[in-house]
Parts: sequence; structure tokens; C-alpha cells
Amino acid sequence: MGKHDKLLAKLKSRPKDFTFQEVATLLAGFGYVLNQGGSGSRVRFEHERCAPLFMHKPHPSPVLKPYQIDHVLDVLKQEGLL
Repeated sequence: MGKHDKLLAKLKSRPKDFTFQEVATLLAGFGYVLNQGGSGSRVRFEHERCAPLFMHKPHPSPVLKPYQIDHVLDVLKQEGLL
């Protein structure tokens, strides 16, 4: 089981300690590219064939909120990547 598979399994378990860096690494494995855009905390993960995924980069803690984890899982399912 590679790093991508381990991160995906961790995300599916909806942990309380999943970080922004982990989700960025996971989405990069699916072909998404991080676009930080302007000066705010809102970021966009872009994919050449799928709809972009928008989220706020958590701060000061890098840990994602439960609704953000659910959103990532929902988008990946809608795009047929899960």
C-alpha cells in the first residue's frame, strides 16, 4: 500500500487530525493542482478534466474541519475518482 492509498484510507475514515498538507498530497495524486489565487485563505484545486474543488485553507491550525473532509469525499465521488 503506497502513500496515496494510505492517505485515501485515512480520509475515508474521517479522522479528526487530517491536515491540509495531507489533502493537498492526496488530491495531487488524483491529478489536482493547488491554485492559491489571491491573498485570502481560499484555495482552489484544479483538474484538467474535473470540476475545481474550492476550500478555505485552515489556520492557525492546519487540521481540516469535518465538513471539509466530507466535501472532499463528496467531490471525489461525484467526479468518479472514488
